Amino acid sequence: IKHGRVAMLAAMGYITPTLVGKFPGYLSPSLGLKFADVPHGLAAISKVPTFGWIQIVIYALYAEASSTNFGYFDESFSKQAPGDYGWKPPLLATTNVELRNKRLNA
Repeated sequence: IKHGRVAMLAAMGYITPTLVGKFPGYLSPSLGLKFADVPHGLAAISKVPTFGWIQIVIYALYAEASSTNFGYFDESFSKQAPGDYGWKPPLLATTNVELRNKRLNA
Protein backbone atom coordinates (compact mmCIF):
# COMPACT_ATOMS: atom_id res chain seq x y z
CA ILE A 1 0.00 0.00 0.00
CA LYS A 2 2.76 2.41 0.97
CA HIS A 3 4.69 2.04 -2.29
CA GLY A 4 1.54 2.59 -4.36
CA ARG A 5 0.97 5.87 -2.54
CA VAL A 6 4.56 6.91 -3.18
CA ALA A 7 4.12 6.15 -6.88
CA MET A 8 0.95 8.25 -7.01
CA LEU A 9 2.68 11.15 -5.27
CA ALA A 10 5.62 10.88 -7.68
CA ALA A 11 3.28 11.06 -10.66
CA MET A 12 1.52 14.10 -9.21
CA GLY A 13 4.87 15.71 -8.42
CA TYR A 14 5.82 15.40 -12.07
CA ILE A 15 2.50 16.70 -13.44
CA THR A 16 1.65 19.47 -10.95
CA PRO A 17 4.43 21.99 -11.78
CA THR A 18 3.35 21.91 -15.41
CA LEU A 19 -0.30 22.57 -14.53
CA VAL A 20 -0.04 25.12 -11.72
CA GLY A 21 3.52 26.41 -11.92
CA LYS A 22 6.41 26.28 -9.48
CA PHE A 23 7.04 27.97 -6.15
CA PRO A 24 8.28 31.54 -6.37
CA GLY A 25 11.61 32.36 -4.82
CA TYR A 26 14.84 30.48 -4.26
CA LEU A 27 15.48 26.81 -3.65
CA SER A 28 18.99 27.71 -2.50
CA PRO A 29 19.61 31.42 -1.95
CA SER A 30 23.33 30.86 -1.31
CA LEU A 31 23.73 29.22 -4.73
CA GLY A 32 21.28 31.56 -6.48
CA LEU A 33 19.11 28.59 -7.54
CA LYS A 34 15.43 29.41 -8.09
CA PHE A 35 12.61 26.86 -8.07
CA ALA A 36 11.87 27.85 -11.67
CA ASP A 37 15.40 26.77 -12.67
CA VAL A 38 14.87 23.16 -11.58
CA PRO A 39 13.72 20.95 -14.49
CA HIS A 40 11.14 18.15 -14.29
CA GLY A 41 11.86 14.47 -13.79
CA LEU A 42 15.27 12.88 -13.46
CA ALA A 43 17.03 16.01 -14.70
CA ALA A 44 16.22 17.60 -11.33
CA ILE A 45 18.52 15.17 -9.51
CA SER A 46 21.66 16.98 -10.61
CA LYS A 47 20.22 20.45 -9.92
CA VAL A 48 19.18 20.03 -6.27
CA PRO A 49 22.05 20.86 -3.85
CA THR A 50 23.59 18.12 -1.68
CA PHE A 51 22.16 19.50 1.55
CA GLY A 52 18.71 19.49 -0.05
CA TRP A 53 19.06 15.77 -0.76
CA ILE A 54 20.24 15.20 2.81
CA GLN A 55 17.08 16.90 4.09
CA ILE A 56 14.92 14.80 1.77
CA VAL A 57 16.58 11.55 2.91
CA ILE A 58 16.28 12.46 6.61
CA TYR A 59 12.56 13.23 6.17
CA ALA A 60 11.99 9.99 4.24
CA LEU A 61 13.71 8.00 7.01
CA TYR A 62 11.57 9.77 9.62
CA ALA A 63 8.39 9.02 7.65
CA GLU A 64 9.33 5.33 7.34
CA ALA A 65 10.19 5.09 11.04
CA SER A 66 6.94 6.80 12.04
CA SER A 67 4.96 4.01 10.36
CA THR A 68 6.13 1.74 13.20
CA ASN A 69 4.48 4.17 15.64
CA PHE A 70 7.83 4.61 17.46
CA GLY A 71 6.74 1.93 19.95
CA TYR A 72 3.77 3.92 21.26
CA PHE A 73 0.25 2.55 21.20
CA ASP A 74 1.50 -0.96 20.37
CA GLU A 75 -1.70 -2.58 21.55
CA SER A 76 -4.04 -0.71 19.18
CA PHE A 77 -1.43 -0.56 16.41
CA SER A 78 -1.01 -4.34 16.20
CA LYS A 79 -4.77 -5.02 16.01
CA GLN A 80 -5.24 -3.28 12.66
CA ALA A 81 -4.51 -4.71 9.27
CA PRO A 82 -1.98 -2.73 7.20
CA GLY A 83 -3.72 0.24 5.58
CA ASP A 84 -6.78 -0.05 7.86
CA TYR A 85 -7.29 3.33 9.50
CA GLY A 86 -10.73 2.57 10.87
CA TRP A 87 -12.78 4.50 8.29
CA LYS A 88 -15.70 2.50 6.93
CA PRO A 89 -16.98 3.87 3.60
CA PRO A 90 -20.77 3.80 3.30
CA LEU A 91 -22.18 1.07 1.03
CA LEU A 92 -18.71 -0.49 0.62
CA ALA A 93 -17.78 -1.64 4.12
CA THR A 94 -18.63 -5.24 4.95
CA THR A 95 -17.92 -7.75 7.68
CA ASN A 96 -18.10 -10.63 5.21
CA VAL A 97 -14.46 -11.72 4.77
CA GLU A 98 -14.97 -13.40 1.38
CA LEU A 99 -16.76 -10.38 -0.09
CA ARG A 100 -14.14 -8.00 1.27
CA ASN A 101 -11.30 -10.06 -0.23
CA LYS A 102 -13.13 -10.22 -3.56
CA ARG A 103 -13.48 -6.44 -3.61
CA LEU A 104 -9.83 -5.91 -2.62
CA ASN A 105 -8.60 -8.26 -5.33
CA ALA A 106 -10.77 -6.73 -8.07
